[in-house]
Amino acid sequence: MSNLVRFKFYESALEANRDKQILAENGVNSFIANEQLIQSDWLLSQAVGGIQLQVFENDLEKAKEILKNYNDNEAYSLEVEHTITNPEFDFVCPKCGSNHIYRDDSATSFFGISFLTSHQFKCYYCGNEFNR
Repeated sequence: MSNLVRFKFYESALEANRDKQILAENGVNSFIANEQLIQSDWLLSQAVGGIQLQVFENDLEKAKEILKNYNDNEAYSLEVEHTITNPEFDFVCPKCGSNHIYRDDSATSFFGISFLTSHQFKCYYCGNEFNR
């Protein structure tokens, strides 16, 4: 029987559970350590080494490859999903070409009430902030 090894460390349980689910969908069993402890007292995170995703030693290389492929595919999917029908704005992000953009009114608002129209935009896909 193979031993459990520490595979990855996380600051949030959400990220750890996402990766655990990705591995499970690809046939790799994994376990999350310290999740409950850190959620009950986040100050202990540094002392116990954060939230740990553990896999069996013989699945370590397979787990690395699965998450690498997932991250590569996620980046690629952002590159190909750049069109929406009838966008609110008739221009695209200068960095990635996506028309999935929104106006960032946080710079021109006070307590959530917008006084001026902002010319600052943000792209949903690449996170680029630009002016128009």
